[in-house]
Amino acid sequence: MSRAPQAELSTGATGPGTAIAVSPHHLASRVALDIIEEGGNAVDAAIGLNAVLSVVAPDTCGPGGDLFALIHRPGDTSPTALNASGRAGSGVTADDLRNDGFGEIPHRSAWSITVPGCVDGWIALADRFGSLPLARLLEPAIGIARDGFEVSIELAESLMRGYEMLRHEPSAPELYPDGLPPAPGTRLTRPWLADVLGAVAESGRYGFFSGKVADGIVDASLGSVTHEDLDRSQADWIEPVGANTFGRRAWTIPLNSQGYLTLATLRIFELLEPPDDPNDPDYQHLLIEAYRAMAWERQDTVSDPETARYSASELLDEDRLTARAARVNRHEATRWPMPGVSIGGTAYMTVLDGSGNGISLIQSNFTGIGSCRSAGASGVWLHNRGAGFNLIPGHPNEYAPGKRPLHTLSPTLWTSNGSLSMLLGTRGGDQQPQYLAQLAAAHLHAGYCTDDAQSAPRWFMVQPAPGTDSAVRIEAAAASTTIEGLARRGHSVTVVDGPTPGWGPVSVIDVDGDRKGSADPRVSTSAALSNGS
Repeated sequence: MSRAPQAELSTGATGPGTAIAVSPHHLASRVALDIIEEGGNAVDAAIGLNAVLSVVAPDTCGPGGDLFALIHRPGDTSPTALNASGRAGSGVTADDLRNDGFGEIPHRSAWSITVPGCVDGWIALADRFGSLPLARLLEPAIGIARDGFEVSIELAESLMRGYEMLRHEPSAPELYPDGLPPAPGTRLTRPWLADVLGAVAESGRYGFFSGKVADGIVDASLGSVTHEDLDRSQADWIEPVGANTFGRRAWTIPLNSQGYLTLATLRIFELLEPPDDPNDPDYQHLLIEAYRAMAWERQDTVSDPETARYSASELLDEDRLTARAARVNRHEATRWPMPGVSIGGTAYMTVLDGSGNGISLIQSNFTGIGSCRSAGASGVWLHNRGAGFNLIPGHPNEYAPGKRPLHTLSPTLWTSNGSLSMLLGTRGGDQQPQYLAQLAAAHLHAGYCTDDAQSAPRWFMVQPAPGTDSAVRIEAAAASTTIEGLARRGHSVTVVDGPTPGWGPVSVIDVDGDRKGSADPRVSTSAALSNGS
């Protein structure tokens, strides 16, 4: 782990401004504000928030997954960035997998399990920025896990979808207490996960990476992850990558994250000088093409930075983006030298405290509940980030022990003249840059307030591959002129009826002017809470 000196963050409770927490679940957002009221700061609050989400939304995140974070402190010229994404285990090689007949790593398999980075991320954040003990930050999650919580509509539907894959796992009884998927409103308790969080509160990473959890990870991965692999911390302090767009500086996590795609999309969109009205078909056409102009290359550009062909800064070079913008056809969809939809298992959360400290944090199992394998009867479900690797010999993203895979998690943090301007992120797997670019463009270019930007109809596309045409799904609330205009420009358009909770939830805090948090209306449990209301 890259060590860093303890950094001081002022406590939010004594700051002059309103504290705000936005997350996919109201219980988690409330815990974040409670922590700030007790003297914690934004980072303390985010850790506590994340721990609660791991209890009440196990289909999105948990200690068996990975974590990235961007932290802003007043006076800093750039954010502090944390990469707590796990590495491949040393118990298997790409040659082993190819010799066993694999052409790729199956999403729901032992080989897709990499070392979880979440707990190391919590500890790194608490060690560097925390003002309250880690045990205090995990206490609310432990209490909710023991006392129980109501199953949301989204969790009930997710557990129903995953029933056949999950029900025989050792940790299944916590999620299926009667052997069947729980109905919405059912009270669920998770005492096994409470014990694990309690062990982390008492013993730090040793409380997670030893004993039954560690044994369970090794067993679930069929030895591809070893106990020795678990001894290495997965948390590294790194330099963020930034780009100027719409009068602000947008920051994100560099490779192995795909985050640069959000920044590149928005800068190309800006260079194309689009109209101001999101209902104008040209606006949406140019935004879609700005994304497609970069996204087709992702599979070959995003990997562990040690083996990547380019750095994130090189991928965001202004001349490179200008050249891509020049190739966009303003009148019809382009076929760039340019594939199934996966359900994103991710939770994004953001907190701003009263003193102006802000954190953009994302934590994930990857697809739904990840590998669908648990670490024994611990209540810990293991992610499947290893499926982000490929098995192409010599490729920068080829599976290798100790290596980090291509990662979809793409948090952003925005500054203006060095001051914090906006915190923005979402779940959504491959589609995260799509949703972030749409909200940021609606807010920063079209002038929508963040509430209206959240409610604006969204589009979605499967990750573009070289040589593919543009195929866009769009929410039915979109204007008919927009839908018809996109079709005339050569996009294959499918209108999606009803709510689309998988297209989010996006969470955003607008720091400019009046501090304001906006939750995504697509998810019933999402909440933006403040201590000023």
